[in-house]
Amino acid sequence: MAKITDYSKEELKQLEKELLVQYDEYVKAGLKLDMSRGKPAPSQLDLANGMLDALDSYTTESGLDARNYGVLDGLPEMKKIFSDAFGIPAKQIIVGGNASLNLMFDAMMRFMVFGTEGYTPWGRLEKVKFLCPAPGYDRHFGITERLGIEMITVPMTEEGPDMDMVEKLVAEDASVKGIWCVPKYSNPQGICYSDETVKRLASMKTAAADFRIFWDNAYGIHPIFEDVEVLNILEEAKAAGHPNRPLYFASTSKISFPGAGVSFVAASEEMIAEIKGVMTYQTIGHDKLNQLRHVKFFKDAQGLKAHMQLLADAMRPKFEMVLNKLEKELADTGLLSWTCPKGGYFVAVDTLDGCAKETVRLVKEAGVVMTGAGATYPYKNDPKDTNIRIAPTYPTLDELDKAMDIFCLCVKLAGVQKLLSK
Repeated sequence: MAKITDYSKEELKQLEKELLVQYDEYVKAGLKLDMSRGKPAPSQLDLANGMLDALDSYTTESGLDARNYGVLDGLPEMKKIFSDAFGIPAKQIIVGGNASLNLMFDAMMRFMVFGTEGYTPWGRLEKVKFLCPAPGYDRHFGITERLGIEMITVPMTEEGPDMDMVEKLVAEDASVKGIWCVPKYSNPQGICYSDETVKRLASMKTAAADFRIFWDNAYGIHPIFEDVEVLNILEEAKAAGHPNRPLYFASTSKISFPGAGVSFVAASEEMIAEIKGVMTYQTIGHDKLNQLRHVKFFKDAQGLKAHMQLLADAMRPKFEMVLNKLEKELADTGLLSWTCPKGGYFVAVDTLDGCAKETVRLVKEAGVVMTGAGATYPYKNDPKDTNIRIAPTYPTLDELDKAMDIFCLCVKLAGVQKLLSK
């Protein structure tokens, strides 16, 4: 069977007619389906409902009253869970509130206002630039853009960011102050950084002495099909002589409750002291009762990972459905390519050049809300207009089945119309 991209003009016109008939039926059905963001489904959240009744007391093992003031950097018991789960010494961890995004924004603001290690605050510099591997996480790009930092797009490869390009940029330009990284099951492609990539990031020569790696390990313990080991950036940077370079972030947002999880930032001991030196003016400490609730529910790192396995078992059928639909409907068409993630929260697809926005528009008109095309690139500017992020977790299986049928149909329709326009 010939690929659709090889069809004659007459064959394309006939196919367009058939697709439009199917599309009009979906539009008339008035469906309202949501695949817009990587939100846990209510059924996933229900698995953690026991946490709501976990507080049988208000005191920690050491006798600390979690209802009161104090403990700037978090409960020792919560730090131990994160320490054991992520392989980071507890003394290098600060426990935050429900969102690691908040900790990332705070870190960026500290560098802008106060600088780091005595260097000029970034906000006083004429120009500050940040490397943004793309496709990537739209909220990272949103923080950087909001603060007026120039974003430089770095292409993603199967092993992580294009390190030849990264090393060249950081070596020749002192205004390049950092890079965003989602090292494990990256958002949205599900890429895991190779050992070589991590080591090169940790050891590369930078023109800026205060260059920082924002290591957002959001999916560090989120396997679905296979658990992939990614090197610890804190250990690698220390071994390479740049211990202060990385700031490491993660949270339980997609393990317990997104609205009431627990996050952390980890760094070298020197950087932890620097962060606490500013934090002490900002807060007396984050929600310790919520931390204690998590401690009593998960008990230890093994409990945290066991719960994540329950979530993986719940998500796996949804990812399988997405991948099976793409394979069945689009594998031999030439209209779409996609990643097959081993974990994380998303499936990334690439349409024909110039078809992503039109595909998302068609999908929306047919009753399915998706993340906007272009969102996975700095300034929402996907230069080829090809990348779309599929977020399969929130809909039920029945809803996802309908949504994927609509999506595949719209990929075909947008692709055929693009081919006809040439």
